[in-house]
Amino acid sequence: MKPIRVLVVDDSGSARALIRALLESEPASGLHVCGEAANGREALELTLALQPDIITLDLQMPEMDGLTAIEEIMATRATPILVLSDLADSRNAMSAVARGALEATAKPTLDDDGALARRLRMLAGVPVIRHIRRQSSGTALIAPSGLEPPSTSTAPTVSERADGQETRLIVIASSTGGPQALAALLPQLPATLAAPVLIAQHLSVGFAEAMAGWLNDLCPLRVMVAQAGERPRAGHVYLADPARHLILTADRRLGYVEPEERDIYHPSCDRLLSSAAACYGRQALGVILTGMGRDGVRGLLDLRAGGGQTLAQDEASSLIFGMNREAMLAGAIQQVLPLSEIAGALCRFGGQTP
Repeated sequence: MKPIRVLVVDDSGSARALIRALLESEPASGLHVCGEAANGREALELTLALQPDIITLDLQMPEMDGLTAIEEIMATRATPILVLSDLADSRNAMSAVARGALEATAKPTLDDDGALARRLRMLAGVPVIRHIRRQSSGTALIAPSGLEPPSTSTAPTVSERADGQETRLIVIASSTGGPQALAALLPQLPATLAAPVLIAQHLSVGFAEAMAGWLNDLCPLRVMVAQAGERPRAGHVYLADPARHLILTADRRLGYVEPEERDIYHPSCDRLLSSAAACYGRQALGVILTGMGRDGVRGLLDLRAGGGQTLAQDEASSLIFGMNREAMLAGAIQQVLPLSEIAGALCRFGGQTP
């Protein structure tokens, strides 16, 4: 098996030594540290010289910081990058994702238990392109005629009932490549969107506030981390805190449940989508974007069985055609669209002109 070559970039020698030790302790992963760099300039030079399969990158470094290094690397030799950041610098970590890094996570500790090696092995196979933050959806695949507002003889014509409960709901599931996709999608939605938007994005614990703030700066909708007990409101986007699983309670309020030991994904897309199916039924739309794995498939099947509508991002516009592909293969998806057309579908679902 060909080794996966890793370039480790951090201005701290002890941090580099820890990363190397963690990877060398997982020989079955096939990861091999091919080089180390102490700043962004060295990282760029070694990327060109060594051509690693993946890079771990710190952000706060002398001579050339991590954000600048990402832009230079993605413009010269696009390479998968995993940002390892202090939680205090999580806002810059989101900026790193916007510039082309695949993901950002907290710096590893001695009790990493193989998590870093698993993450690097998975991300090393992701095809990246130059200037990934400018990625377009390309040619649209064949898609049905578009989602329509939920039809029911008793449904009100406005988005909120007399008891204050929203009558329509949009739930988005995403993983690897999701932050970039959301940064492209959400700015296209109007502040008057007649449905709340709930998002389950696989994310490292401690990064939700930074991601919500980053997305909030990009779009007219108000983006925030979901708080237990809140009632979702139109014109608002609620991002799940990955420390627990976001759900909708029987009275259509936001709630959290503790993850089980066997849970792989945080937060769980399945849990949120299934709770939306139970609470909103045919008044809910489930959207699955780019990402690895199968999380979201079960929830979308529940939503479709309950009369809700389902939509998936197409292969051409997906960084990772994984979760959405699995949902399509399972028969959970009614409509497939390129990322550039999803906002229009969400507006139509809310009874608005895109």
